[in-house]
Amino acid sequence: MASSAEDAYSAMFGSLRHPARRKILRMLSENPMTFSQMLEELGIPGSHLTYHLENLGEFIVKTEDGKYKLSSVGESSVSIMKGAEEIPSIQAKKFRSLPVRWRAIVAFSLVGLILFASISVVQFASLSQLSKDYEFLEDEYEKLKAQNQQILPWSSAERAMIIIRDVAQIDTTKYETALLSVTSGNRSDMGHIGEEILRYSLRNEKSYIDLVLRFRNNHFSLFQLSLVEGIPPFAPIYVQPQSANVLEAAKSLIDRYSSSSGETYLEDMSRLLASANESSNEQTLGNIKLKMTAYGDNVELLLTYISNEHNYSAKSLRMLFQSNVLKELSDDWFLFAVSDAQMNISEQEAIQIARNAAQNFEWTADGATVSDFTIQTEPVSAVFYPHPRNIPLSLVPYWYITLYLDKVYPGGVNSITVGIWADTGEVANIQPLSSQVNT
Repeated sequence: MASSAEDAYSAMFGSLRHPARRKILRMLSENPMTFSQMLEELGIPGSHLTYHLENLGEFIVKTEDGKYKLSSVGESSVSIMKGAEEIPSIQAKKFRSLPVRWRAIVAFSLVGLILFASISVVQFASLSQLSKDYEFLEDEYEKLKAQNQQILPWSSAERAMIIIRDVAQIDTTKYETALLSVTSGNRSDMGHIGEEILRYSLRNEKSYIDLVLRFRNNHFSLFQLSLVEGIPPFAPIYVQPQSANVLEAAKSLIDRYSSSSGETYLEDMSRLLASANESSNEQTLGNIKLKMTAYGDNVELLLTYISNEHNYSAKSLRMLFQSNVLKELSDDWFLFAVSDAQMNISEQEAIQIARNAAQNFEWTADGATVSDFTIQTEPVSAVFYPHPRNIPLSLVPYWYITLYLDKVYPGGVNSITVGIWADTGEVANIQPLSSQVNT
């Protein structure tokens, strides 16, 4: 703080040291002047005047009509100059007639007075500038906030139209397209990521199509298409014909998606789809597994991350075609990472850990504690379901074990579920599961 004040004092006194600059300040204290007027009054070269004006810096400001005038700092400095320069000559004579000792005291007091006044000027100027800066920043913040409220929906809509036109290849010129709603927020269950959901309607004389698009962390995550009005089977009007072969259609879709997003994992998916064939339901390439399921007019293609033959199902990309029409494209592959945690607990080891944990388990139903129950040897369910532990969106190996009881116990409980971290064998969760019986 002391260093900043000293710098300010040095700058001020340095600027006022030159007589031409002091004269400029005195001139401007009377009236604002143009560059030409000051040049004529001072009788110095233009380059010299420019140099002096630059050195005066914060002492002067330039008005919109091109004239120069004193700033608040300049006005205060002129007051100090007048106080220092307008000492009556009689006082000067008296001062010279004083003994040397008293002259020293008076001079010292005068210097102190000038220094005090200078400090007051600098502090006043600093406070004044801080106040102006605060008002300026507050205004800028309000402007930016208003601009963001306009820009963000527009940006989301632009990204959505890229997916609709360039990836799904729907010809929006053949429809009356309307953005019906934009919903945004943070997902607390997913590490507070930002999520935006946009809903569109596409209408023409033959059909009414509803589109839902989702973005997570400003990255495309979901495209859903449904027919609201019209006679199925139907197909949207496309920019160009779509392949009737589902694998070819899926590969072309992924290639277009890759071009718009630039994600490298989509290139690996494209290679897997290029080598896949419809005779095999499951095929793999590196850490990507393709599972193709057909039911009725629907064909689902699920691309999932795998490690040691285990599915990390949260990290996946899904495509659903109905009668060769893309009904859904969802992508959360980009969102999740796979942790460095090793898979150390096998399925059988996880089942045994779950049984041991369930032996001392109890629950409360209708005000009574239930601890006397029997777990069946069979059936038992073990599902490998990696999910985050300490780091959001970082998948850790995890077993979800379901142990079935021999009957329905109080509270409608017929099974116990146990969650086990597959790297440490630690029990993460245990709870009773109630059966749902429809009558």
